Amino acid sequence: MIRLFTALEIPLAIAGQLTALQSGLKGARWIDPEAMHITLRFIGEVPEDMAHDIDRALSGIYAAPFDLTLDGIGEFGGRKPHAVWARVADSPDLMQLQARQETALQRAGLAPDRRKYTPHATLARLRRGTDPADVMRYIERNNLFRAGPFPVSRFVLMSSRLSQGGGPYITERDYDFTNPGGLDEEELEEEEAFLEAMFAGA
Repeated sequence: MIRLFTALEIPLAIAGQLTALQSGLKGARWIDPEAMHITLRFIGEVPEDMAHDIDRALSGIYAAPFDLTLDGIGEFGGRKPHAVWARVADSPDLMQLQARQETALQRAGLAPDRRKYTPHATLARLRRGTDPADVMRYIERNNLFRAGPFPVSRFVLMSSRLSQGGGPYITERDYDFTNPGGLDEEELEEEEAFLEAMFAGA
């Protein structure tokens, strides 16, 4: 079994700006800058033969390069906070890429991901019992944070092992935004029509 997810890499210059936020919160286990990323789709543990099917599905995804900006700070967990993160500013290109991955992975046999997609870069995982008031004060102090825009021209398939810090992560494959699956123009148009219909029904 292998534990997989897809992600966008964060340039080291942007990761450096994120590390400047990594202080002043009791109970935080700060993420190393080289491990920072923007998750696109958490896949979970799958057999190795299915990992090959996933790779083939992801290899057929195409996209044009786009820019992303990080803008503001958020948290997961509410009254029982378990993570703080930098928010990704609204990006239709990012949401379309994520939707393409969801479609491709379902076609490869994965169950739909029912969770709402919230694009973010995790800054820290929080120890159990972290005071929610401390987290809110941390967010208020740092919520004017902004970094970027930075270019995105590929996504990666990463593996991880279960651990307290959420790592280490290993890049298994990378996929450039250059019609990597070799789809012809008619197939590209069909894929665009499928996505447009999906978004229209959302």
